[in-house]
Amino acid sequence: MIEYELAGADLGEVRFAISPLHEAVLSLRALREPGRYPLHLPWLAATEPARRDLDLELLVALTNAALWTPDFLTPRPHSPLTRFEDELDGVARTPLSVVRDDLTEVHPDADTRPEALDASTSRLLGRIVTALADYWSACFEPWWPRMRAVLEADIVHRGRVIARSGLAAMFADLSPRVRLVDEVVQVSLSSGHHFRRSTAGEGLTLVPTTFTRNASAPISPEEAPVIMYAARGVGTLWAAETAGPVPGALAALIGAARARLLGLLESPASSTELAVRLGVTPTAVNQHLRAMRDAGLLTSARHGRSVLYLRSELGDELHARAG
Repeated sequence: MIEYELAGADLGEVRFAISPLHEAVLSLRALREPGRYPLHLPWLAATEPARRDLDLELLVALTNAALWTPDFLTPRPHSPLTRFEDELDGVARTPLSVVRDDLTEVHPDADTRPEALDASTSRLLGRIVTALADYWSACFEPWWPRMRAVLEADIVHRGRVIARSGLAAMFADLSPRVRLVDEVVQVSLSSGHHFRRSTAGEGLTLVPTTFTRNASAPISPEEAPVIMYAARGVGTLWAAETAGPVPGALAALIGAARARLLGLLESPASSTELAVRLGVTPTAVNQHLRAMRDAGLLTSARHGRSVLYLRSELGDELHARAG
């Protein structure tokens, strides 16, 4: 179990961030074991042609049978606006001793260590950086706006939980593996690693990801306090929303398209995310969202690069009565 002692049980010790690099690195587990990540099978199928030209031998070697990844490849992000290029530059500057130790932690048995890792640490680090850059360009960059929209919506939801029910409720809602007990955040790991450290001077960063099923944390006490957890809404990431019944009275009042959107906006979402879920263009969605916001049925707030929409109290009441 990993335990983080909050230096103060207030919002100042807890922050949220988004990491493009985390998404790329954690997705390597889906490459290794696609059956464990069925929600991402459409993405795996769509990117298969692009992956043929990548350094797949090395990329897959960055995980093991337990689906661990080296800690130096998932550094703590500092903002919801983190850029992949900036994070990868940081990885390129990782001390070689840390690279060597982290790879040994993932592949401790020299006899079973993948051949792709048999090189000097400096050459290996350069190959890793190049392989991840190519992987990002081919398999993530075209889909990143869609992924980011899901991650940003999750952060907005967590903020609402904190405002409504407090920090303990928010941590309990992250994962069954996470809980806050007497100002100590506990993260249960299947790896058996255990340490306890304070967040003083660093805070605790919470990072939503679309490529994990359980919460996790760095297995070294030398790493900055970070918890990665499964973002909400991953099930809607790659598939268009199936057409379902729309309350007839509501459709007659505001139109079928707007009634459909009102039903989806029980939780925050961006126009990009909604367009993907409904299989239409963001421009078409934006027109409806703005009209409903102007009528008082929705609220909106900017988060990072996106504007997130949510049903207002009036929208909740209208939807409930019509339903």
